Amino acid sequence: MPLTLMDIGVETTVKTIRGKDQTRKFLQNLGFVEGAKVTVVSSLAGNVIVNVKDARVAISEQMASRIMV
Repeated sequence: MPLTLMDIGVETTVKTIRGKDQTRKFLQNLGFVEGAKVTVVSSLAGNVIVNVKDARVAISEQMASRIMV
């Protein structure tokens, strides 16, 4: 299921990233790689704040919907 459907505060694992090569590369550079542990911190106004690799990252809901967990 996409990352946007995860409950806040629940840790999960990235299964795959969907989208064009450029989009996948962008998300991988932020730390969203297969097997990475991620936690949704909050979701406001079309943005999602996520803990990944001990860092907080803000991405759009559109980008978050491409991350399958």
